[in-house]
Parts: sequence; C-alpha cells; structure tokens
Amino acid sequence: SGELVAPDAILPTAERYNMMLDIDRWVIHHALKALRESQSLDPDHLLGLSINLSAQSLGANGIGRYVMDKLVEFNVDPALVTFEITETKAVTNLDAARELISQLRGLGCRFALDDFGCGFSSFTHLKHLDVDFLKIDGSFIQGLLEDPVDRAVITAINSIAHSVGKRTVAEYVDRPDVLAALLDCGVDFIQGYYVGRPTADLRGSYQRSRQWHALLPPTLAAAG
Repeated sequence: SGELVAPDAILPTAERYNMMLDIDRWVIHHALKALRESQSLDPDHLLGLSINLSAQSLGANGIGRYVMDKLVEFNVDPALVTFEITETKAVTNLDAARELISQLRGLGCRFALDDFGCGFSSFTHLKHLDVDFLKIDGSFIQGLLEDPVDRAVITAINSIAHSVGKRTVAEYVDRPDVLAALLDCGVDFIQGYYVGRPTADLRGSYQRSRQWHALLPPTLAAAG
C-alpha cells in the first residue's frame, strides 16, 4: 500500500515469526547498493554507513558470506561499513557474535556495540567482543542533565572504552545543553535529532554532517 510503518511497529512481529534474517539481508543489499550509487555520484567524498544486525542474523549460518558477496557485488570498501549489534543480543549469542565479528572485521568492516551499559556485566563483555565502538545506552543520555549517576556512568564508559582502544558514541542528543554536557564527558561521536533526523538522502546527510564537523570541537564528531 506504500504506507510507512515505523520499525518498532513491525520488528517485534518479524522477530516472532523468524523473519528478521530476510529483513537484514534486504537491508544489507539495499544499503550497500545505495552506498555504491552515492559514491558513483561523488567519488571524491566517500560516505560510510551503519547497519543494524538482529539476533537472528547473529546466529544464522551464511550471514558473513552474504555480506562478503554483497561487498564484492557493489564494490564497496569494507572500511566504510559498520555493523551494529545490541549488547543484550550479542551476549545471548556470544559465540556466534564473536565469530561474525572476527570474520567481518578481518575484511575491514567495523562493529559497534549498541545500548552499551544497560546490562549488569557490560564491562565484562568488552573482553569477549572485539568491537570498534561503544554506543552508550540512550537512557543515560536522556538523564544526563538531571541525574549525576547517569553522568558518572557516561564518563566511566568513555574512560574505559578509551583505555582499551575503543571509541564512544552518544545517542539521543536532542538539544544543545545535552551536547555541551557530553563534551565535558569526552565522548567521541554524537547522534540524535539535534544532529539530524533520519533521511534516505545520503548525500544530503553527508553535507549536513560536514557542516556539523565545522562547528564541533576537533575531539567530537557527528555520527549522523
């Protein structure tokens, strides 16, 4: 019908009926295709994309091979692709997650651990999941200005991430005072409606990101 359906309305049903692997494959195909088309229009300014992977994909045979095939098909530099997995789902499928991370990072892709900090053993997971980025759970960002505990958690996550060679991303950045507080905490990247809203226009998103880079301090970047 062409009606736009929000992810939180359809994904729980897709998970219940084991459709997430098909959806993830569709997203990977079209994301890499769009990335290649965008680069063809402006090869001097390369874009990067982050792609979420579901728990069903983490445990599926052949997902790594599928990604490799699509990277070759669309001639995309693996370094431009970051795969995001949530902390809770990665831990539930720990062996499969470690194998997939090793396989795709070996090609040059990067990985981000999403919703980091929401589990009781978050820091322990860093020893088992060789990711490049930690995306700090949005609940801490939302409470940053009012709750000193949230601010302390963000600072601790950022410090430990840097000590083991990982970079941090703060989500849910929706206003300037939150951005200012995150600057004090030392996070590496920001993401949220204050930076930009979701869009299918990759080139336009890139231009907005460039504008943000010009405004932000050199130690902080817009994740888009």
